[in-house]
Amino acid sequence: MIRIGITGYGNLGKGVECAVTAAEDMELVGIFTRRDPASVKPLTNVLVYTMEQAEKMVDQIDVMIICGGSANDLPKQTTALAGLYNVVDSFDTHAKIPEHFANVDAAAKTGGHLALISAGWDPGMFSLNRLYAQAILPNGSDYTFWGKGVSQGHSDAIRRIPGVKDARQYTIPVEEAVERVRRGENPVLTTGEKHTRECFVVAEEGADLQAIETAIKTMPNYFADYDTTVHFISEEDLKRDHSGIPHGGMVIRTGITGLQTEHKHVIEYKLTLESNPEFTSSVLCACARAVYRLAGDGKTGCATLFDVPPAYLHPASADELRKNLL
Repeated sequence: MIRIGITGYGNLGKGVECAVTAAEDMELVGIFTRRDPASVKPLTNVLVYTMEQAEKMVDQIDVMIICGGSANDLPKQTTALAGLYNVVDSFDTHAKIPEHFANVDAAAKTGGHLALISAGWDPGMFSLNRLYAQAILPNGSDYTFWGKGVSQGHSDAIRRIPGVKDARQYTIPVEEAVERVRRGENPVLTTGEKHTRECFVVAEEGADLQAIETAIKTMPNYFADYDTTVHFISEEDLKRDHSGIPHGGMVIRTGITGLQTEHKHVIEYKLTLESNPEFTSSVLCACARAVYRLAGDGKTGCATLFDVPPAYLHPASADELRKNLL
């Protein structure tokens, strides 16, 4: 059995708890939190510990899955814990992945451990499909569409606006753009031409609704470049109709082959997720299995899904995979 620890117990940590419980080759040793352990109520009977206790349990855990946020938690937590454990995280700030990789690589090598970063669906599964598609169709173009789904970062940005009590923001692909790509037109698309944004906002009593809507639509890096729709609704409607965390999207590569006669090809990988954190957690658990196996082979330092043999993600043996999946 692969012994798993969880650091952080928000939506992602709960998802990992579910995924580990469902895996026949894993057991959950403990949850580590910055909160008072007595205030954390796991879904199972697993024990909850303080972050400080993690340093004393290195001989009881094979892989630590780190479930903090990319903005503030993972740059510090993954680097620190990689010196103690084999670890997996879901760092998803694409532009900062090289920096995060370098920091974690140094820490993991110093501690003699293996760390796998940026596991999830984007980065993660979408990254793998971009790699496979580019390798197969070198003469082509990549397109990534996200949604329809809740963007937690954009929802948080709305909630920071004065007068906003709560909010959910949905990222929605522009269907016309998707169909143009599928037809092999190879369009050059701006971010605003690929996606729209729809916001459902609960305002504080007496708040200036027009000011809130203007603040949302003009927010740089979030909404200013998009066709954005804002709906003001009641708190009851938000809880009833928008309490889930669905998401998904698709990676499409269009390309051509041939010398005298060109032939068009389209590769598409699509996800429709009812629970974004639970799906991401399932990817993290598969990666924890791979880390356990790679560490057993003697690999140390930092890695990504690009470095993992596909068979190492699956619980079945190589013989079973060849017989049943190949």
